[in-house]
Amino acid sequence: MNFEEWEPVYERILADFGFDRAADERARDVCRSLVGGVFDVDTLRDGVEGNTVAVVGAAPALADEVHRAAEADRVFAASTAADVCLDHGIDVDLMVTDLDKNPETAADLTHGGTPVAAHAHGDNVPLLREWLPRFASEWTLPTTQAAPVDPVVNAGGFTDGDRAAFLADHLGAAALVFVGWDFDDPTVDPMKAAKLRWAARLLTWLEARRGDRFAVLDGHRDPLEPRSPPDDGR
Repeated sequence: MNFEEWEPVYERILADFGFDRAADERARDVCRSLVGGVFDVDTLRDGVEGNTVAVVGAAPALADEVHRAAEADRVFAASTAADVCLDHGIDVDLMVTDLDKNPETAADLTHGGTPVAAHAHGDNVPLLREWLPRFASEWTLPTTQAAPVDPVVNAGGFTDGDRAAFLADHLGAAALVFVGWDFDDPTVDPMKAAKLRWAARLLTWLEARRGDRFAVLDGHRDPLEPRSPPDDGR
């Protein structure tokens, strides 16, 4: 994914949620200023390329199926899914987070040599300022949904979960398996429900780009021709 491909989709997301692009860009720049080292992406690529990656979401039923993640070659965990994996003795190879729920886990992982993709967006600047200085910067991969500015990257994706999938694709994963996902989670608020709808649209786009078929999307695929960028639902 390059930004030229991503930008039209990003603009639809901004319009759909009323988000401010300039705020995302300011957050990206704050993130850039706080990450002292440069994460060597090849340390991830070497283990991901050609392998199966479990993309682990934080749905309520995750604990009942988390064992499936252990069957993959690598595990990319979104937010609190990292805690569930670790509690069940499953190593995490990358945690993807915007720091809104369990930043302590993210910081601890970096100090143990596990990379964390720390995401900057318009309304998490206070969290970036509070937590990124506590991370081991050499194990921190800064990400943005706006235009990337080295070393902050944008591999595509919007929520922690689908961003993990786009990162796995970017790093050359041969197959993606989805564990702990629920696009119809009744426990979430309306904003989160809207974000889950976008996650489904983006994963539909990703599977088409890969010429793949993600079972997790059954019943949730975007109705547009699959090789077109996803619609905003309007």
